[in-house]
Amino acid sequence: MRKFLLIATFAVFSTSAEAQVTVTDGDTIKLAGITYRLWGIDAPESKQVCADDWAAGIEAAKALSQLVRGRAVTCEGRGQDRYGRTIGLCLADGQDIQAAMVRTGMAWAFTRYSSDYVTEERAAIVDRLGVHAHDCEKAWDWRAQRR
Repeated sequence: MRKFLLIATFAVFSTSAEAQVTVTDGDTIKLAGITYRLWGIDAPESKQVCADDWAAGIEAAKALSQLVRGRAVTCEGRGQDRYGRTIGLCLADGQDIQAAMVRTGMAWAFTRYSSDYVTEERAAIVDRLGVHAHDCEKAWDWRAQRR
């Protein structure tokens, strides 16, 4: 059984470990019928491949899938983006999903909107993890070149 508590206009919390979570890409999930764009991060686009042919977009989506698989996922809404998606700060069994994605190099801190994950990104750069090991173009630059 799913139980939800509506907090303010955009904040929805799932209290059920059984809630269906679908990963759309490395920074977007669907939970209880709501599409959440993960707060403060930007992951490689689904079709994004790095200079060394590493499939960054696919790997980021896989990493996010592993983070949420079998865990109770909750998201706190923080507004909406221009595409109508809810921007959400999401946790998996209490773990900050966004921080984990940035710390493992599967996403960048999206400093245009938040400085929340700069420390995690610095650590991933030093450790040469994920996108930082493959000379990947930042997702926002990759998108801009394809518009």
